Amino acid sequence: MSRTALRICPLCEATCGLALTVDGSTVIAARGDRDDVFSRGFICPKGASFGAVDSDPDRLRTPLVRRDGVLREATWEEAFDAVAAGVRPVVERYGPHAVGVVLGNPNVHTMAGALYPNVLLGALGTRSLFTASTLDQMPKHVSSGLLFGDANAIPVPDLDRTDHLLLIGANPLESNGSLCTAPDFPGRLKALRARGGTLTVVDPRRTRTAKLADRHVAIRPGTDALLLAAMAHVLYEEDLVDLGALTPHVTGIGEVRDAVRDFTPESVAAACDVDADVTRALARELAAAPTAAVYGRIGSCTVPHGTLASWLVDVLNILTGNLDRPGGALFPQAATDRTPRPAGPGRGFALGRWRSRVSGHPEAKGELPLSALAEEIDTATDAGEPVRALLTIAANPVLSAPDGDRLDKALDSLDFMVSVDPYLNETSRHAHVVLPPPPPAQSPHHDFAFNTLAVRNQVRYTRPAVPLEPGRMAETEILARLTLAVTGAHGADPAAVDATVIEQTLAKAVREPHSPVHGRDPGDLTALLTGENGPERRLDLMLRLGPYGDGFGARPDGLTLARLLAHPHGIDLGPLRPRLPQPLKTRSGKIELLPEPIAADLPRLVRARAERPAGLVLVGRRHLRSNNSWMHNIPALTGGSNRCTLHLHPEDAARLGVRDGQPVRVKGAGGAVTAPAEVTDTVRPGVVSLPHGWGHDRPGTRQTHAAGDPGVNVNQLLDGGTLDPLSGNAVLNGVPVELTPLTGARL
Repeated sequence: MSRTALRICPLCEATCGLALTVDGSTVIAARGDRDDVFSRGFICPKGASFGAVDSDPDRLRTPLVRRDGVLREATWEEAFDAVAAGVRPVVERYGPHAVGVVLGNPNVHTMAGALYPNVLLGALGTRSLFTASTLDQMPKHVSSGLLFGDANAIPVPDLDRTDHLLLIGANPLESNGSLCTAPDFPGRLKALRARGGTLTVVDPRRTRTAKLADRHVAIRPGTDALLLAAMAHVLYEEDLVDLGALTPHVTGIGEVRDAVRDFTPESVAAACDVDADVTRALARELAAAPTAAVYGRIGSCTVPHGTLASWLVDVLNILTGNLDRPGGALFPQAATDRTPRPAGPGRGFALGRWRSRVSGHPEAKGELPLSALAEEIDTATDAGEPVRALLTIAANPVLSAPDGDRLDKALDSLDFMVSVDPYLNETSRHAHVVLPPPPPAQSPHHDFAFNTLAVRNQVRYTRPAVPLEPGRMAETEILARLTLAVTGAHGADPAAVDATVIEQTLAKAVREPHSPVHGRDPGDLTALLTGENGPERRLDLMLRLGPYGDGFGARPDGLTLARLLAHPHGIDLGPLRPRLPQPLKTRSGKIELLPEPIAADLPRLVRARAERPAGLVLVGRRHLRSNNSWMHNIPALTGGSNRCTLHLHPEDAARLGVRDGQPVRVKGAGGAVTAPAEVTDTVRPGVVSLPHGWGHDRPGTRQTHAAGDPGVNVNQLLDGGTLDPLSGNAVLNGVPVELTPLTGARL
């Protein structure tokens, strides 16, 4: 007999509530949970395909250990024995920095990925950390760190109350939103327009989101920062700057006026290919709206001036008084945030505390650019040992990072490699040990990261919908055991990892004067924690100490795990609220509007006004039924519009003699790929587009459906040498390419 189980969807950033139909231990259907306090029944094709994702027959069920050059099935004990035997000698001989760690995007979609990697990194002590952030949103972290003193203090647009929304480089109708957690983003945008609000989209493609907009500005790729700087110039020039309630919290207003003085709309018009009158109208409309928010995403991050563009998004919100007010851009407050400290100066945010060994890239937020991973493995220098052992956790950098061919070869040269991954994919096929987590239905779920970016404060938690299959190991236990194995404690009880975190957290909390448990006994507090296991006890701890928590009895009506479990559809914590100055951690205790690293990078943007691409430039593309390289092995999520084709404008197609469907060779600085042309006016002239996450044609993988329609790896067109200098983020959009139609060829 079938039953219904609730589950928060882990397949994108929207975090929708699902109602799963379960027959025995199999998910046979998924629909939106109409009673979910956040998503209210919304579901997208990915969520509807949860059962197919969960039961994919190509998912690994047991660990794999390389013996005599071949990956073979092994027991969990054999796998962790091999991990300890392979990694510890590297640490002991060459030091911890010789062990690299790569964290992929799916880490932020699981409880285990949120709770354990930082523990592993702290215990291991390596500086060789690479994550998907430097292929995506690192510019936003850096700009937030410089402006607000906290790299994770990212304001989000108040979608449900704003009167005017300016989206730049964002396509939430396809992505479901990013760095802005909002179930039913399409419905929220339609509601904005229905209540008389205005939607403006700046994007070189006429995306589904752009088609919904009141105004679509087809900007030339990579020039977002120039357009935003010119808008700031107009605000100053026309005396439209009005900080309102922000005034006592901001320094540097005059300095920014001077910094944008040269960015007149006329001076950037040719570079952006946006008429000066349009730029002035954008600025005036933003200033005139009763409330407004500017929101920039991946298209404005993965470009040469990504950090400057991210900074200018917030500058515009601040100059118009729209930061930290309802209807503008506000700082969410998640239930598991740390106990709010009193407002006042903090430690600030620093860049470049260490540098990469080969190219000297500065760290940002403790990370080195993922684009530099290959050279950190395959290049010898006098600056230290290369990366000799690698841990990849939910990561597939062979497809997601630039120049996968070089990284593919570099991975083969490692002394030892461990992959935590449910698939044998383009990256994990190189591993000496593969540790497969269970399917999502067999795992609990709480969104630690995405609730800090949510457009409404709420809290939800779902236990596993079905029990672990025999022979499976919980992902939380896998990462706890991995931590022990690589840090010299192999064989210890994995529960000790959670116990240590709880002990250290409470020991610190009782010493903090602003903590609700100040002065209390940590042992007594530990005894009060509830939960079926260590991860649940850690969640209970974070909820109790958080901004809505019970403070271990100090606030009887506050949050605890028990209270959350009693509300299976979640608890609504209300709309976003103004929070300044509490979130600020700058040394001044104020928003520092023109930080020195930003000021030092602005001359590079001044020079960009004179830059013009001589030929075609490439941008990426996102599909609603895809998430990076994750889902191409699910038949229900491939085909139709979700295809790996090259979009190009009819004018460019006619000029180059390219027919619709014809194979086209695309060449960039890192290599060349061949893809079928799709002639469409949804891209502006001079721009071509390929989706990312494809290229499933390498031998030794076990993804049957994906290999049958592999597509091409767009990142192979990049050599990894072009980065945003402040954040180390890879430049993935607006890169020059050459096209050659292939006569007589077939794909």
